[in-house]
Amino acid sequence: MKKAEKSAEREQRDNTFGRVAEEWFEVWQAGKALGTVGHTRSRLDRFILPTLGSLPVATIGAANILPVLEAIQANGFLETVKRAKVNISQVLQHAIATGKRELADPCPYLKNALKTHTVQHQPAFTAPEDVGRLLRAIDSHAVNLRASAFVSAALKLLPMLFCRPGELIAMRWVDVDLERAEWCYTISKTGTEHHVPLARQAVEILKSLKEEYGAGEFVFPSRSRGGRHLSNMTINRALQDMGIDTRKEHTAHGFRSMARTLLAERLGWSPEVIEHQLAHRVPDSLGTAYNRTKYLDQRREMMQAWADYLDQLRINQ
Repeated sequence: MKKAEKSAEREQRDNTFGRVAEEWFEVWQAGKALGTVGHTRSRLDRFILPTLGSLPVATIGAANILPVLEAIQANGFLETVKRAKVNISQVLQHAIATGKRELADPCPYLKNALKTHTVQHQPAFTAPEDVGRLLRAIDSHAVNLRASAFVSAALKLLPMLFCRPGELIAMRWVDVDLERAEWCYTISKTGTEHHVPLARQAVEILKSLKEEYGAGEFVFPSRSRGGRHLSNMTINRALQDMGIDTRKEHTAHGFRSMARTLLAERLGWSPEVIEHQLAHRVPDSLGTAYNRTKYLDQRREMMQAWADYLDQLRINQ
């Protein structure tokens, strides 16, 4: 075998999927939200690299990738299947772009070989009387001291802010401006900046927490996870402790559906304003998927009206 051929063979052997994945990840993570980077890193390390990492990136085909995705699917992680396929594809395309692979990316051909991910809607209370009952249960939960001050505060804020639960528990004091009554953070799902106007009631809760416990890194620190915030399951566990069935009645994520429904049907707010506050992608006439400051004045008014409406439900329903 000629020297050049041996060199090419050795280079192909050394350019493993794992090595190229690290190159891709180093480039890709720049400017991404910490949560997005962490989830992707975990997905690579847990599901992808153990099987594909040692294989030459130049020779990986559908037959190598499909078993990896099927193993994830077999464990019930249907959303992870989709995201893992995207990450594998990104690594292979990086290999093609950098001259480490000549074969086309096989990932698009795997679509029909996997189960379709069916979207499951999160259960949520949307009847005013049910919402009033839930809010009173949250207040009783705090009074009975079955939750820490941080869990109680999170439970009271989530209905008012109706952000994604994971974003609430990861709230940092550096992102909260109590003087301007605004919380500005990076959306974990899209990596874009999002503004949340804080109603008077929300500001009072946050001020009380800050005065009582100081301002560390996280607004909702965990007592058992040193230096970290409350876990993703905290809100659902608290709801279950209150006797709420989080599989059939209401879940932590359900506060978003609850707000969307009642803001439109009971308070008459326009869908565009509500969807922007939910940080959903709402294309406008210019094709912009999401504008972090659009309808900000209306959203500020809406958030105060929503907090006031919740207070009425708590008392009257």
